[in-house]
Amino acid sequence: MPEVPPPEPTGDELLKVLSALGNPHRLRIVAALLERRNYVSALAREIGMGRPLLHMHLQRLEAAGLIVGTLELSEDGKAMKYFEVAPFCYRLTPHVIAQAATTITEPTDKTDQPAPTTKPARTAKTTKTAKEEAK
Repeated sequence: MPEVPPPEPTGDELLKVLSALGNPHRLRIVAALLERRNYVSALAREIGMGRPLLHMHLQRLEAAGLIVGTLELSEDGKAMKYFEVAPFCYRLTPHVIAQAATTITEPTDKTDQPAPTTKPARTAKTTKTAKEEAK
């Protein structure tokens, strides 16, 4: 039976995935989790990153559907969150990008906005005007 290709991502999904993968730390996290699932503290030690920063990166990858986190109880009763790579496959071609672009619903980033126009320079007040205003 032939394998059915996954559906093409929407523009929002593609942006989320590309944004999540557009960071070297997150690429290293996916690579480390590909070898084996791991919990936050051990993963932080393995890749040499603080837990708060690692948590932020893990949340971004999880929101994009690239990794999955599950809470488990350790033998001593501690709740530990394990992360592993979710199965994913994205085909990136000009056609896929063009199709995805037609479905974008999220507002663009501030970085995509045109640069603000400069305000007109303030005219200097004369000494007389400033004194008159002070009265």
